[in-house]
Amino acid sequence: MTTPTATQRGRVGVVVVAAGAGTRLGADVPKAFVTVAGRPLLWYAAHAAVQAAQVGCVVAVVPASHVEDAQDLLEPLIRSSGVAVQVVPGGAERGDSVLAGVRWLPAECEVVLVHDAARAFAPPDLFDRVAGAVSEATPAVVPGLPVVDTVKSVDAEGLVVQTLERATLRAVQTPQGFRREVLLAAHAAYGSLATDDAGLVERLGRPVLVVAGDPLAVKVTTPADLATAERIAAGEATGVSGA
Repeated sequence: MTTPTATQRGRVGVVVVAAGAGTRLGADVPKAFVTVAGRPLLWYAAHAAVQAAQVGCVVAVVPASHVEDAQDLLEPLIRSSGVAVQVVPGGAERGDSVLAGVRWLPAECEVVLVHDAARAFAPPDLFDRVAGAVSEATPAVVPGLPVVDTVKSVDAEGLVVQTLERATLRAVQTPQGFRREVLLAAHAAYGSLATDDAGLVERLGRPVLVVAGDPLAVKVTTPADLATAERIAAGEATGVSGA
């Protein structure tokens, strides 16, 4: 695989969504600023993004109260990587934060990767794999892992309606990749429902492609997840499962 040129890199921008409160973690700081092995989750997420071969610029969307902290945290990445990194304040809802990030990206960023800072250990090659699969034919691309557990659909009373076929199921991760105009159209139409950006594109009736995910792209949501994150940061985790 050839190394992308500066022009090619400029076509791909990453929005790191890091404005969540992280209530379930029980921390006294926003989730993205919870530390693992001495560094905030936001640092790990941004560090992976700037290392990806196809990424030309990164914008971190953080709580307004933590913009200066994020700028201080990420400034060394700018100096060491040469990739443009910007910090902007997030909005009231996740969709507002995604749009705040997309609006900052230069016009030449035709492909936008939306990444949750909570999946801080997604490796650089996952960013490249997703970005490389975005096209006119597949304007939305998500990484996913096969589901290993038996999954059942239940009704309001908790009774099983059906057992779903595992072979057709994927546990979806981030970064999720989009053609910029398709992502913006999806948010314009359904942005109030934006817990999953690819889901908005589905509602538009546009195709969403699933590519291979990565076991390291686990989501840090609960205190128990922090133990897994500590093992990953220490290089002790192999074959981590979950999303």
